[in-house]
Amino acid sequence: MQNEQNYNNELKGKIALVTGGTKGIGKAIADKLTQAGAKVIVVARNHGQKPNPEHHFLAGDISNAQDTEALVKEIVDKFGKVDILINNVGGLNSPGGGYSVLTDEHWEKDLQVNLLSAVRLDRLLLPLMTAQKDGVIIHISSTSGLVPQWEANLVYGVAKSALNTYSKSLSNEVANKGIRVLTVSPGPVKTEGMEAFLNGYANNAGISVEQMTQTMMDKIGGIPMGRMAEPTEVAELVCFLVSPKASYLTGANYLIDGGNIPL
Repeated sequence: MQNEQNYNNELKGKIALVTGGTKGIGKAIADKLTQAGAKVIVVARNHGQKPNPEHHFLAGDISNAQDTEALVKEIVDKFGKVDILINNVGGLNSPGGGYSVLTDEHWEKDLQVNLLSAVRLDRLLLPLMTAQKDGVIIHISSTSGLVPQWEANLVYGVAKSALNTYSKSLSNEVANKGIRVLTVSPGPVKTEGMEAFLNGYANNAGISVEQMTQTMMDKIGGIPMGRMAEPTEVAELVCFLVSPKASYLTGANYLIDGGNIPL
């Protein structure tokens, strides 16, 4: 994109960990951090379709406590530290239809993926950041945490709302230890996951993907810019927030939604 920023190797010498970093927003962030000079570790269940050979890939499921502990041990043994943590793993795993169709299993799975995976990873890595008195943690949330749609994403919205509150609380706790904690809340983003979501709902409704996309945009109140975000646009914001240019920023939740949320 022509408006991409040049970070002039600003992150050289930094170790960055990106969860869910093999596709969509996570991969775009991992690619951008690599371009800015960071050594990037990506954690995901598999390599994805187009792995970046410059990334250090580790397989694992961070919604599982034992997997997460093993991954952190491996990271510490191999790299010694983590300077930048991007908690990007998340996803909509529960059915739409409101409270009555949601079981305990649906709630537990979405809370593990969208909230507790970040809480767990922060808890394991914060001692390293505290010891070096430096670090940045970014929680990738969603505008669904502010304006949930009960018909489609009730559990997801609740989990992201909780993530927002947790992130703000954590930022206050660790700010005087040299650690910055920030939240980034994208609106609809043009990823493979979003395309699959729209295709599924379009098929169920018997309408075209274009009609489903417009229905979704209308349902959330419209996007003044008239389109979904590109993953690289979210990555640009994240790369700025972890850079020295953002050294006084902590505790904030940055919306990147094309003007959707009327705040």
